[in-house]
Amino acid sequence: MDTARSLALKALLKVEENKAYSNLVLNSIFSESNLNCKDKTFCSALFYGVLERKITLEYIISKYSKIPLKKISKEVLFILFIGIYQLKFMDRVPQSAAVNETVKLAKKTKNFSSAGFINGILRNFARSNYNDYIDELANESVKYLSVKYSCPECLVKLWLNDYGKENTVGILNSFFKIPSFDIRVNTLKTNTTDLAEILKSEGVACEKINVCSDALTVKSTGQIENLNSFKSGLFHVQNLASQICIKILNLKPGLVLVDVCSAPGGKSFTSAEIMQNTGEIYSYDLYEYKVSLIKAGAKRLGINIISAGVKNAKADNSEKEFADMVLCDVPCSGFGIIERKPEIRYKPVDDFLELPKLQYKILCNSEKLLKKGGRLLYSTCTLNKKENNEIADKFLKEHTNYRPIEICIAGIKKRTISKKATN
Repeated sequence: MDTARSLALKALLKVEENKAYSNLVLNSIFSESNLNCKDKTFCSALFYGVLERKITLEYIISKYSKIPLKKISKEVLFILFIGIYQLKFMDRVPQSAAVNETVKLAKKTKNFSSAGFINGILRNFARSNYNDYIDELANESVKYLSVKYSCPECLVKLWLNDYGKENTVGILNSFFKIPSFDIRVNTLKTNTTDLAEILKSEGVACEKINVCSDALTVKSTGQIENLNSFKSGLFHVQNLASQICIKILNLKPGLVLVDVCSAPGGKSFTSAEIMQNTGEIYSYDLYEYKVSLIKAGAKRLGINIISAGVKNAKADNSEKEFADMVLCDVPCSGFGIIERKPEIRYKPVDDFLELPKLQYKILCNSEKLLKKGGRLLYSTCTLNKKENNEIADKFLKEHTNYRPIEICIAGIKKRTISKKATN
């Protein structure tokens, strides 16, 4: 019978071997298990905790193991991660349980010859003071931040260069906060107050968000797609940052909007609701299966102004200057959502070196769709000036018929781009 620890191990190895998204892996694992809610919560905490602290855990183990990490099998290494994580970061797990259950996990996975090795490392660690090892790195700023916050040195260097030490530490700290679970109220069918009451009757706690009047943060949702309120299309899941992004466009009913990289469609849905389901929205994506998600979501929400289709955003557009608004939410490195998908931080930075070229190509193609006097919004979910500031600055320099617009929402300043009425 699978336990919370064994399923956490299984999920961690899947993420490691397949480079898959953590949330999709865990959802798949849970769908095939019979764990109760308490065990699922513990399994999730272990799974995401190890992903978040992987570099820290590697450093700790390297201090206690006579065997180099590269020579330890992946499965044994991740069993050690699970054990050390419980000892260091889970106060509610007794030390004896953390050690004994981890050793049992090793035996359950047929790593009998490594059980003594694992037991020794865990017991030695439990008797020591881990912080001594962190302190010895205090004079090595990049290494210290990397180990303390479990973030690759290349990313630490990138953010120190782009944002300075104070902001970098703030960024690194933010990755260990529990991310909020935000939803957007479907104002075509209900309002914030009524939806909050409906959710309460379904056993879901929620709070209003001051920055966006039609947004709620929810808790204790369980399987959200099983809620009658969800099935009835009273809301869709969308984080607050994405909702603010759409708020910046200042949409009105009757406008024409193009969302060039739309899937899974959240920004298009919010736009349609703000536009009171009046006007036209063209939502595109590169893949048919993703377009099907947009269509299904629009149908559930009762939105009929969205035309979803397959389109390559980096290809030249045949249409010219027909849209009032263009949303260019481009593919990016995703460093801004590490608190939701902790595995992103471990992807090699070199994997993203070509992204700015793609992003700029998409932006330049997208602007051709915009009417004079229209508004073009370029956005990413990353923390990298090469993908953000430098793209916008280059575009404005090479497209003199555009001007930047600075907008402040609840103290947050954002910049969008407007096409001048005349060249």
